[in-house]
Amino acid sequence: MVALTASFAPATATITMPMTKKRSGGTVCFAELSFPSFLPKQVENIKDTFARKLATRIDRLPVPVSFSDNSIMSSCVRPLIQSKTSPVVLLHGFDSSCLEWRYTYPLLEEAGLETWAVDILGWGFSDLERLPPCKVASKREHFYQLWKSHIKRPMILVGPSLGAAVAIDFVANHPEAVEKLVLIDASVYAEGTGNLATLPRIAAYAGVYLLKSIPLRLYVNVLAFTGISFGTSLDWTNVGRLHCLYPWWEDATVDFMISGGYNVSAQIQQVKQKTLIIWGEDDQIISNKLAVRLHCELPNATIRQIPDCGHLPHVERPNSVAKLIVDFVHEDCYKEAECVSQY
Repeated sequence: MVALTASFAPATATITMPMTKKRSGGTVCFAELSFPSFLPKQVENIKDTFARKLATRIDRLPVPVSFSDNSIMSSCVRPLIQSKTSPVVLLHGFDSSCLEWRYTYPLLEEAGLETWAVDILGWGFSDLERLPPCKVASKREHFYQLWKSHIKRPMILVGPSLGAAVAIDFVANHPEAVEKLVLIDASVYAEGTGNLATLPRIAAYAGVYLLKSIPLRLYVNVLAFTGISFGTSLDWTNVGRLHCLYPWWEDATVDFMISGGYNVSAQIQQVKQKTLIIWGEDDQIISNKLAVRLHCELPNATIRQIPDCGHLPHVERPNSVAKLIVDFVHEDCYKEAECVSQY
C-alpha cells in the first residue's frame, strides 16, 4: 500500500473560493446566491460556502425508466466544459447527495476535467413524488439511463463508501459504460442491509427516522472525520441531511432497506477496468485491511493511502484526492508522451 506522505492542510485552508462579504459593521453575510427552487428551503441555513456554491449548480434532468410511466427528474451537477478525456462521474455514499463533492468538484473542474456529480436514485435531490422503487436494480437502471441519455460516453466512475458498491454493481452489469474506476474508502464487503431487511415496516420507519436525526449524524461525523470543530460538524450535518427533508425520503430509504441493499463481494473479480483505490489512513468506519483485500481481488488496481484522513477523503483532503484522480485520468497520456520522447 502506497501512502501519500506529504502533509495536507484542511480543505478550508487549501482551497479558496470567496463566497462571503463583510458589512461595514464587521458582520459576515453571504454573497447573493440563487438556489434552485426545488431544493429544500433549509439550504439557506447552510454556512459552508463551497456547499452553497455547488448547490446553485444542481439541476434536474429527465431520465426515462421502465418502472415509471413518466421520466424521473433526476438531480445532478452538470459539467461546464466538454473535454477530450473521458468524463469523470462522481457518485456519493449511503444516504447522501452530490453536495458531498463540494470541495473536490471545483478542483477537478479547474483541472479541465469534464465532471458530473450524480445523485443516486432514492437519495439526493431528484423528484421522487411519484415514489419509484429504490432497490438496487432500480438504482442501477436509473443510473444507466441517465448515462445513456445525457453522458453518452464511457466514463471514469468514482464511488466513495457505499457509492463504491454502486459503482461495482454498475460496472459488472454495464462494463461498456465505464472506462476506468476510482473507489474511495470502499464499502463493498457488507452483506447488503443485513437484518434490517427483515424488520417490520413500522420498525424500519422508526430506524429511518433515527437516521435523519441530528444527534446520530453528528456522531457519524465524529467517526468519519478527524479533528473538525463542533461548528463545522453541525454545518456538515445540515449539508448531509438536506435531502432528508423531502417528504418522500423516508419511503424511499425504507424501500431500499427492506430490499436487501448492495451485496457486491462476488462481483469484484468481474471488474476488468483499470481501478484506482484511495483510502484514508485513519478511517474509523472501514478497516484498511479491507483496502488491501480489495486491491488483491481486483485484477487491475493500484492503491493510494492518504495520511491524517478519515472515511471521506474527498471532503477532508480534496486537494490530494483531486490530484490522484487527475493523474489517473491522464495516466495513459503521460505514458504515451514518455514513449514518444524516447524516439
